[in-house]
Amino acid sequence: MPELYRELIKLSDSDMYPFHMPGHKRNLESTPMKGAFRCDITEIDGYDNLHDEEGIILEAEERANRLYGAEKTYFLVNGSSCGVLSAVSAAVTEGGRILAARGSHKSFYHAAYLRRLDISYLPYKQDVRYGIPDSYTAEDVRRALGESMSASTEAKSDSNQGGNIDFGDISCGNAGIRKSSGIQAVFITSPTYEGKCSDVAGIAKVCHEYGIPLIVDAAHGAHFGLNKNKESGENGYTIPDSAVHQGADIVVHSVHKTLPSMTQTALIHVRGDLVDKELLKRFLRVYQSSSPSYVLMSSIDLCMKEIEENGEEFFSRLLYFREKIQKACEKCSILKVVGRSDIEDPAKVLIFVNKHAMTGKELYDILREEYSLQLEMSGNYYALAIISGWDKEAGIDRLIEAIKDIDARLIAKEPGTNVSGKEDSGDSGNVDGRCTTVSLPKVAEPLYKAWDAVKEKVVLEKASGRISGDFVNLYPPGIPLLAPGEIVSEEMIRELKGYLSREMNLQGVEVSDDGKATLQVLRY
Repeated sequence: MPELYRELIKLSDSDMYPFHMPGHKRNLESTPMKGAFRCDITEIDGYDNLHDEEGIILEAEERANRLYGAEKTYFLVNGSSCGVLSAVSAAVTEGGRILAARGSHKSFYHAAYLRRLDISYLPYKQDVRYGIPDSYTAEDVRRALGESMSASTEAKSDSNQGGNIDFGDISCGNAGIRKSSGIQAVFITSPTYEGKCSDVAGIAKVCHEYGIPLIVDAAHGAHFGLNKNKESGENGYTIPDSAVHQGADIVVHSVHKTLPSMTQTALIHVRGDLVDKELLKRFLRVYQSSSPSYVLMSSIDLCMKEIEENGEEFFSRLLYFREKIQKACEKCSILKVVGRSDIEDPAKVLIFVNKHAMTGKELYDILREEYSLQLEMSGNYYALAIISGWDKEAGIDRLIEAIKDIDARLIAKEPGTNVSGKEDSGDSGNVDGRCTTVSLPKVAEPLYKAWDAVKEKVVLEKASGRISGDFVNLYPPGIPLLAPGEIVSEEMIRELKGYLSREMNLQGVEVSDDGKATLQVLRY
């Protein structure tokens, strides 16, 4: 018996409850996928082909499209990652420029690398109370596009005086002339990993004024916009609308994250004429397996059928569970379940702990080791659980009791603990007491050049002023603290050492057996 299978069976038989993706939560009654091997075939006669669908796969994609309401929906069996790669590749010409949120998934950066793109970043906004990325407004994007236009105009003026830089308007095929003076598309993540939602409708309107497409990585929002009952509960919880309905040109959904579908299943939706649909289809063929899994495709189709037939029950249970958690934990003093006014996605339960009492990693570990509750991730001072309509009430009750129990233990241990629920971000630029703009590292080399450059390892303390040769991030969620081509500052070194001291999952920094931390930088 294979070791992996043995370990999976061992986990399945254990008391460990899954507060993490995928959305079926190992609930064997969620869909008829118990006999997965029975539908594991290849492209035989009469069973269509994902890369040139015209039969049963096309019909299945059209069923999904009827639920989401795009012009075209494609199945993805390589996860949302291949959807992001395809979307960016189709929307931006090689060597072009894209405006993006810093808090983008690593697949976005992989697309920028493969297509040799220049990245302009939206301001990196952070909710200082909880230390999580904030959402974006239409004005954020309008301002960034306007600044890019001004900078491009100046650069073009300089080039006309003998320079060799030209950021002039860019032709985009069927869409005509894009007015953004270099920016060919905007890329945002909504909802974020932690459940914050941007003003997709307003941002889409701004993008279309500039004649450029909006790509929304809504991997965590596959459940958005599918519920017919829009009424909210007593704590104000409802399910936000889909980015497709709000006017985004390309939307990527991971159906496995919050819906009852298998890991690696996703959808990509496209609408409007700002993206060449044939080019998008070409890149889907490039980035997806040439042997797509029928088990995964049938899982997507069964998931869509389940939502179509029983979706209202699914979403009602999700909202019921979220309301129950919020109400049951409202009297906790040190642990705080962040509410609807800050986290719009009801599938995300963010448990914040004051930093003087416990780190998020400590909370995460206690829930796993002492209560057999496996959460999705931990941050500096929070832990994140994902719930869905296929959770079991017994599991929800166990989470509630664990939160209340740990809160009582912390109160007894530290009766004088500060429980203001705020963090000192240490950053300047506080916008409204809730949000701050975090300064990003300075760029010395384009990402695609730096990632391919000759590198060397240096001790972390001696990396100041050097150029990063790789990504450095906490995982999850994987937002780059440093990207290839960015200058390592003294402040960044202190931040990285702090993460290491708290034993957080810091990727891109190697720690030897003797405790020496090293970083990859470009060789002089």
